[in-house]
Amino acid sequence: MPNTLDNSYIANGPWKPAIFEGKVAFVTGGAGTICRVQTEALILLGCKAVIVGRNKEKTQLAAKEMSILSQVPDSVLPIYGVDVREFDQLERAVALTVEKFGRIDFVIAGAAGNFIAPFEQLSANAFKSVVSIDLLGSFNTAKACLPYLKLSKGSILFVSATFHYYGVPFQSHVGAAKAGIDALSNALAVELGISGIRSNCIAPGAIEGTEGISRLSGAVSKDQMCSKIPLQRLGTTKDIADTTVFLFSDAARYVTGTVHIVDGGMWHLGTHFGREMYPQNLLVEDNAKL
Repeated sequence: MPNTLDNSYIANGPWKPAIFEGKVAFVTGGAGTICRVQTEALILLGCKAVIVGRNKEKTQLAAKEMSILSQVPDSVLPIYGVDVREFDQLERAVALTVEKFGRIDFVIAGAAGNFIAPFEQLSANAFKSVVSIDLLGSFNTAKACLPYLKLSKGSILFVSATFHYYGVPFQSHVGAAKAGIDALSNALAVELGISGIRSNCIAPGAIEGTEGISRLSGAVSKDQMCSKIPLQRLGTTKDIADTTVFLFSDAARYVTGTVHIVDGGMWHLGTHFGREMYPQNLLVEDNAKL
């Protein structure tokens, strides 16, 4: 399966083995491309994990494969049928997590929704859906986990983006949601810091092999994409995993209220591949209706 890790992540990487032994991670969107690899990095370093999703088969399969990767039976618990927009469903997922593993140390709020949609064709319901999944879902995740994060003096990591740093066409709904996530994380860093809880964001850029990059790149070639990135390459899921490990590790124990942009410097150019579809796609009547 592409975009997954293996034991070479420990053997060839900068991290000490078992640095997260005894820790438990709660991950929404854990069966997705980026959040899955974030989770794999944690379990390879000794963490146990719960991946929360809506789809039963996808969530169960990802958990099974990650448990095999960790070489520890039942080290990854799948919890499916969960809509992050519904707080009571996340409360149930948290209760199952604590019943299984006894604690929660790390939270990754990664469940998200996105699609290409010019504002004129973007329905109110579509806008509401993305904001509800991304922003309300992030709030619900952090809120449901809070009692156990206070006990462990744990850490929250919100998966954000760079869409709101400048005007990205066809992404007004996502940009608004991610801007709210950044603001939420900053507020929690201040309010929850007195309880020993850290809150940060990670903002991936153009990550190779993800659904997001395939949707936003359109007909642009890989070479064309890389030419617009100062580091001259697309990001990898491992780049996101490494930043995740850092932010949860003791190396970042004094880091909170930050947004870690992992995009090779791309956002500084004020560019995004969605611009390649501008303005011609504004003339398309049926871009995205939800």
